[in-house]
Amino acid sequence: MGKGGALSESVIKNIVLSYSYVAIWIFLSFTVIVYNKYILDKKMYNWPFPISLTMIHMSFCSTLAFLIIKVFKFVEPVKMTRETYLRSVVPIGALYALSLWLSNSAYIYLSVSFIQMLKALMPVAVYSIGVLFKKEGFKSDTMMNMLSISFGVAIAAYGEARFDVWGVILQLGAVAFEATRLVLIQILLGDKGIKLNPITSLYYVAPCCLAFLFIPWIYVEFPVLRDTSSFHLDYAIFGANSFCAFALNLAVFLLVGKTSALTMNVAGVVKDWLLIAFSWSVIKDTVTPINLFGYGIAFLGVAYYNHAKLQALKAKEEEKKKIQQADEESGRLLEEREGDVEGKKNDQSGN
Repeated sequence: MGKGGALSESVIKNIVLSYSYVAIWIFLSFTVIVYNKYILDKKMYNWPFPISLTMIHMSFCSTLAFLIIKVFKFVEPVKMTRETYLRSVVPIGALYALSLWLSNSAYIYLSVSFIQMLKALMPVAVYSIGVLFKKEGFKSDTMMNMLSISFGVAIAAYGEARFDVWGVILQLGAVAFEATRLVLIQILLGDKGIKLNPITSLYYVAPCCLAFLFIPWIYVEFPVLRDTSSFHLDYAIFGANSFCAFALNLAVFLLVGKTSALTMNVAGVVKDWLLIAFSWSVIKDTVTPINLFGYGIAFLGVAYYNHAKLQALKAKEEEKKKIQQADEESGRLLEEREGDVEGKKNDQSGN
């Protein structure tokens, strides 16, 4: 087979692999969300202890991350001083703990479909907090897009059949803390040149997150667990759940590493629609036409936001190429000039 055929095979292979990574991530993300809902919902497994569930996840992930990095040495640890850990990782761990606690708590009060609709506000929160911390420039067109997403979510909330104020507060709080965490990762780690993949993130952040969760757990859930039979865990249920949560982090590592963060954002939109369909068809959650209309508006806003980010990335790449070409051209001219000078010197010495 010729070069053209080989190239085609290579392209096809890359496409298949990319779609495989996307499919794995969607499946695992989907599974973790539905699994958490199953455990926490009072009408299902009926174990409404979100802090405890999150702590189980963090304990499991911390242990596996430690084994992968320190024992089996599959992944290299990041060089980090104690001061950097305290100033950069600890705040991120605290925000992560709050985000997970609140988001898992929301499953007790809200349907899976409505939670996904509320999560559409994530770009709004990230952009707003980015502007607040001066990591994003304020642009009127971007802000209008953010308002359109918010408007769509507001319509979806208006049409929600099982609207619960406390559940909405919890989910919005989770979105706010998660958005702040994402911005602070860029400020506290990215700007210092510290890059953490999902495994090293778990290695450094999960124990810190676990420590922060322990404080509210002692006062909120431990007394209840101590006085009920719920303290006895079903290791099969919670072990599988924790493994899925850890596998999801590996899938993120694969997806972002082999494709891009933008691909994950786009895949996330697909996952949200699948979850809404699953919530309606299997869990039998009520999804109203107003829900779908509102989320449709938010979806278009998020899609436009992702498209704008893609265009910005392309423009940035083009700019890099132009600079590189200009540098190469300058180098070539310099070499030619040096060659001319050398030639003149040789001519003069010959004379």
